[in-house]
Amino acid sequence: MSEIILASASPRRKELLSNMGLDFTVIVSDADESKADKTVPPHIYVQELAFLKAAASGKKVLKNRDAVIISADTIVVLNDKILGKPKDKKDAFDMLRSLSGKTHNVYTGFCVMRLRDGKTVCRHALTGVRFKSVDDEKIKRYIDSGEPMDKAGAYGIQGLGAMLIDSIIGDYFNVVGLPVSALSDVLEEEFDFELM
Repeated sequence: MSEIILASASPRRKELLSNMGLDFTVIVSDADESKADKTVPPHIYVQELAFLKAAASGKKVLKNRDAVIISADTIVVLNDKILGKPKDKKDAFDMLRSLSGKTHNVYTGFCVMRLRDGKTVCRHALTGVRFKSVDDEKIKRYIDSGEPMDKAGAYGIQGLGAMLIDSIIGDYFNVVGLPVSALSDVLEEEFDFELM
């Protein structure tokens, strides 16, 4: 039986993987994300980031031939600009203000890597997110909650940030950080997992 390894410290990804009924171990990746090519389209970029994370965690457990590594990376893209995690409160404010009243895209790239034979499948999911028009005071109050500081695009749809969202088109869980449906398809179709 395969041992699943999640190459992420994200509490949201841990919760989503647990909700899929999977037992897993967390081995946080120490991948050098600066090696990913930011000049490629966003859907390629997030898959490259996920691949780098899977490979870095895989190196830590090479002796475990039964390991299957799952990694993911999520980015927010507005007008072809990638919005990562905010550096500080001002950066968070600028991001949230730029998102206000607009639709942006959330991409999550994910990889599943089996060490036994090196089989690796990387995919991505895309969700469109429409923000309400939000005034500066509400943005400041949201930032003061602390929630935006460790999230791509400076908001968390699964928390207080939900109150800033008008609508989404696509997979909600993709915005949280792990496209559960797409990942389950890959695990079942490519790696012979029985999830339900």
